[in-house]
Amino acid sequence: MSSHHIIRDKQEPALLIMQLDEFSSENLGQLLEWSPTVLVNGNIYEEADSLGIKIDAVITADPDFIAQANTKIILCEDDELSAGLKYLTGEGYPAVNVISNEFVIKDFAFFVDLINLVIYSGGQKIYAVQSGFSKWLVADQVVVIYNDAINLQHVGLENLSDKHYRTVKDGFCILTFDQPYIFIGETL
Repeated sequence: MSSHHIIRDKQEPALLIMQLDEFSSENLGQLLEWSPTVLVNGNIYEEADSLGIKIDAVITADPDFIAQANTKIILCEDDELSAGLKYLTGEGYPAVNVISNEFVIKDFAFFVDLINLVIYSGGQKIYAVQSGFSKWLVADQVVVIYNDAINLQHVGLENLSDKHYRTVKDGFCILTFDQPYIFIGETL
């Protein structure tokens, strides 16, 4: 990093790692590039530590969990994902990247209005969008719409199968619908 780049606390999205086994090291390196605050699930702490990741906090239900010095332990009574997201929203983080092997809408729905979420799961980058969403994508990009979207209208996409769409050419795709948000996924 050159000297003219100053990273302010919470300027970069935090990184919440629930699992790593299906995530590429190249993509992980990109998410770690600007030294975000890193929280990990206690079950993968040793794996993440062995990769040389600077871990800021561990989320665990084990009150006797031992981590490196200067690593915060976040004890949780509910699931680790929810506890991590509650911690980050409580600390005022504006955004988080989540690495998880599974994506279930209900696990993230409560947090949509509290923090900007990007979930990396199953070879996809998943995020919530509001009606009127517009993004430039390359031709043949697969887009998955996870919600049952009410009155979904799309421009620049063709329907492949249930909830799976493909961009018809390089250019903007536009989604409109009649609900506060939907989750969409793009192939990485």
